[in-house]
Amino acid sequence: MKIAVCIKQIPVIARVRFDPETRTIVREGVPLEVNSYDLLAVTAAVELVKEHGGDVTAITMGPPQARDALVQCLALGADRAVLLTDRAFAGADTLATARALALQLGRGNYDLILCGKHSLDAETGQVGPEVAELLSIPQVTSVSGLSFDAVRNVISARRETDDGLETVESPLPVLLACGDGIAEEEWPGPEQLEAAKEKQIEEVTATDLSQDTSIFGFAGSPTWVDAIESFEGTRQPEVFDDEDVQVNVRQLVEALEARGLFSGWGEAGEDAQEGQARFPKNPYDAIWVIAEQDAEGALRPVTYELLGVAGKLAAQSDRAVAAVLIGSNVERHVPELAAHGADLAFVADDPSLAQYATFPYTRVLADAVAGKRPFALLLPATVNGRDLAARLAARLGLGLTGDCIDLAINSEGQLVQYKPAFGGNIVSPILSRTTPQMATVRPGMLARAPRDDSRTAVTDELEVTADALEDPVSVVSVENEAGGEGARLYDADIVVGIGMGVGEPGNYGPVYELADALGAAVAATRNVTDLGWMPKQQQVGITGKAISPKLYVAVGVSGNLNHMVGVLRAGIVVAINQRARAFIFRSCDYGIVGDAAEVVPALTAALRDAKARAGA
Repeated sequence: MKIAVCIKQIPVIARVRFDPETRTIVREGVPLEVNSYDLLAVTAAVELVKEHGGDVTAITMGPPQARDALVQCLALGADRAVLLTDRAFAGADTLATARALALQLGRGNYDLILCGKHSLDAETGQVGPEVAELLSIPQVTSVSGLSFDAVRNVISARRETDDGLETVESPLPVLLACGDGIAEEEWPGPEQLEAAKEKQIEEVTATDLSQDTSIFGFAGSPTWVDAIESFEGTRQPEVFDDEDVQVNVRQLVEALEARGLFSGWGEAGEDAQEGQARFPKNPYDAIWVIAEQDAEGALRPVTYELLGVAGKLAAQSDRAVAAVLIGSNVERHVPELAAHGADLAFVADDPSLAQYATFPYTRVLADAVAGKRPFALLLPATVNGRDLAARLAARLGLGLTGDCIDLAINSEGQLVQYKPAFGGNIVSPILSRTTPQMATVRPGMLARAPRDDSRTAVTDELEVTADALEDPVSVVSVENEAGGEGARLYDADIVVGIGMGVGEPGNYGPVYELADALGAAVAATRNVTDLGWMPKQQQVGITGKAISPKLYVAVGVSGNLNHMVGVLRAGIVVAINQRARAFIFRSCDYGIVGDAAEVVPALTAALRDAKARAGA
C-alpha cells in the first residue's frame, strides 16, 4: 500500500504572543512542533504498512526549517519525505495550499492519503477535503479508527460526528482526515532522530509543479487576512477562599442570584419582532444559510444562529435570506426557518439524502449555487458542516473562512469574516476575492434570530438527479450518543464541566447532582474524554465544542487555553478547584478554592434551597 501523509509545522500555541503596538504576531523565540493530529496520522500510516506492506511518504509545504518536521516523521517510521519549499508558496490560504499539495500528490499515485483533521493554529480542517476534491477522490473526515480489507481493497473508517459515531467504507484511493483515537501518540527517541537526519528529503519548487506559479501562495489565494486583532478577556475574577466551605458557597450563590440565577438572568427573552417583508430586487443575490439537522431530524440550534447573523447582513446590504434544506422529508422545517428570518427556502428532498454524505450533498449544493448565484454561503462549523464546506469550496474554486465567530458587511460591500486563531487569542478579519463568499460559523458564538411566526418563506424545489446521489463511500453502521448530552451543550443555558481534578468516573455522582439542581448539561475537558471517561461529543475546547451558556460551572478544570477557548462566549464562568494557583482562577468570574468532593455537595444543597425560595 502506497501511503502519503500531509503534515504541518506550527508554533507552540501557548507561546504565541500578540504585540498590540505593531499589531503583529510575535514569533521570535516561539518553538515549532508538528501538528499533533498529523503525527497521529503518521503513526497510523506506519502501522498500516507494517501490517499490509507498502511505504509511507511524509509531505509538507513550508520554509527550509520545515525539514525538522519531516525528520520527526522519518524518525517515526516514514520511508520518504518531500518538502514543498519556494517563495512562491508564501501567503497561501487553504485552497492555494491544497492546490500545491494535490499537484504533488497527483505525481505519486497514492492508494491512501492521511492528514490531521485540522491544525491547532488555524483549526479550519479545510486542506484535507480540498485536496480530496482536487484529486477527485473520496474523503472521510474526523476519523478515530481505521482498518484495511486487502481482499476487497476497501478502507473501513470509524468517524466521529456531533451525534456519535459512524462506520463507513470506501474504495481506494481515499483521503482520511485523522483525529484522536486513530493511533497512540509516539515520540521518536534520540537515536531514531539522529538516524532520520541522515535520510534524504526531496525538495520541490513551485515550477516543479506548474509553469504558472500564480496559482500558488498569496497570488493564488482567494482569501486574505485584512488585519490581526487580539482578543482580550474582560472577566474580573472574584475568588472565595475562606476556610469555611459554607461561607464560600453562600457568597457564590448570593453573587449568582444577584446576576439573575433562578430569576431569568435579567433578560426580556426572545420577543417576536414585528414581521416585515424583505424581498429585494434580486433574490438570486441572497445570503444562504445551510440548515443542518441532528440525528433525530431536528434543526440544530446553530441554524438559528446563522439565520440571526444572516438577517443582520441582509439588513445591511438589502438582500434576502435563503435557507437551504437537504435531506428527506425536510420541507416540514420551512415554517420554522421562516419564523426565524428566512425569506426563501431552497429544498432538496429525497429519501437517499436522509443521512448526510459528502458526495451527494456537495453535488446538490454545487448545482444550486451555479443556478441561483448567491452572495454568500454560511454553514455551521460542525463536523459535517466543515466536511461539506471545504469540499464545496474546492469544487467551485471559492475562498472559504472556517470557524468564524462573527460576520459583517464593510463599506465596500464585502463580507468580513472574523476568524480566531492560536487558541482564540488572536482574531483576524478575512476577506474573499471570490463570489459567493463562504464561511463556516462556530456554534455557540452568535445570537439566535428572534422568532416571528407571522413570517413566511417562498419555497423553491432543488433538482436532485440520479447521478447526484451516487456515492463511493457507504455507511456501514451508526451509533448515536446515548442521551444526546453532546448536542445539548449547544442549546443549554447552564453547563457544568468536569475536569481531571474531579478524579475518576466513580467521583462524578455529586457533579451530576449539581447539574441536576441547575438543570444543566454536562461537558468535559479533553483529558477526560481522551481517557474514555466521557464521550468525545461532550468535549469542550479548541479540539471540541465551543459553547455559550449563560452560566458555566467548571469543576476540577485547570483552565488551560485549549479548554477555555471553548467557553469564551459563556456569560458567567464559575470555577471550583483545590489549587489556588490554577489558571482557571484568572479566567473566571467567580471561584471557590477547595476540594470538589467537599464543595460540590455543599453548593448543590445551597442551590436547591435558593431555587426553592425563588419558586423556580
